[in-house]
Amino acid sequence: MGPGTTLSGISGDGWLPSAQRIDSPNFDNRPTGAGISLLVVHAISLPPGQFGSDDIVRLFTNTLDPDAHPYFSAISSACVSAHFLIPRDGALIQFVCCQQRAWHAGASFWKGRQRCNDFSIGIELEGCDELPFEDAQYLRLVDLIESLRKLYPIDAVVGHADIAPGRKTDPGPFFDWRRLALHEKSLANGG
Repeated sequence: MGPGTTLSGISGDGWLPSAQRIDSPNFDNRPTGAGISLLVVHAISLPPGQFGSDDIVRLFTNTLDPDAHPYFSAISSACVSAHFLIPRDGALIQFVCCQQRAWHAGASFWKGRQRCNDFSIGIELEGCDELPFEDAQYLRLVDLIESLRKLYPIDAVVGHADIAPGRKTDPGPFFDWRRLALHEKSLANGG
């Protein structure tokens, strides 16, 4: 799906039909009554600072080869996931049903609540702290946020660094929050 393609709505089972579905085993049930009120934006690149491989998919599906890169030996046994990944080209991959708890936030808190995985949806952008994100990624992210807000009472869109300060830095200094807000405002005004 190209970055100019508008997303169709999320189905009642929590899957976005227009996203490429790649099931991750790294999820579990949300606590009863937790609800979804938070979107967490992350950034990831594997190997660090490199783009375009399928290594992120391999990480989220527990198939990352620890011998493929020196960095991978330290992370290949990690059981992590996100609900969505937006690669540099603006495509969209879904790993975990929105109704399930993906393992993306780790030790975290937001507005007095611990364990943000319980009540959030995790969105990974292929990127890093040292480089800007692509136009196609912003466009896809705005479309995704709009689709999620139609289905869930989202109170906030935050970065991983906001819910795990001192432990995480993503999506990093090159993520343009103002640009995201302007895109969202434009969509809300019908443009």
